[in-house]
Amino acid sequence: MMSGSRLFSSANALIKKSSQRNFGILYPALQKATDPIQQLFLEKLREYKKKSSGGQLVDPSPEIQRELKQEHTKLLKMYGGSEGVDMTKFPDIKFTDVKLDPINMDAA
Repeated sequence: MMSGSRLFSSANALIKKSSQRNFGILYPALQKATDPIQQLFLEKLREYKKKSSGGQLVDPSPEIQRELKQEHTKLLKMYGGSEGVDMTKFPDIKFTDVKLDPINMDAA
């Protein structure tokens, strides 16, 4: 059985190494960008994020919009949709009872 002091020192070493790794990974993310290239990158990233709000494409060309519409139409055809059908809605499923003929037990 491991003695209490050895167990404590092992746990202490493990915690120390883990905290050093976590600090090393998070340190750059917590610092303010001082490098001009890094600052420019962050500004462009924020600008892109503002433009792309709402899930729309950012500055799409007419060719890209046409390709997107073609792919959308192809998916609609593939999965049974049409232009006016909302494919995000769960389909309405209606089950009807089938009329069964009664079994004639006397006609044997």
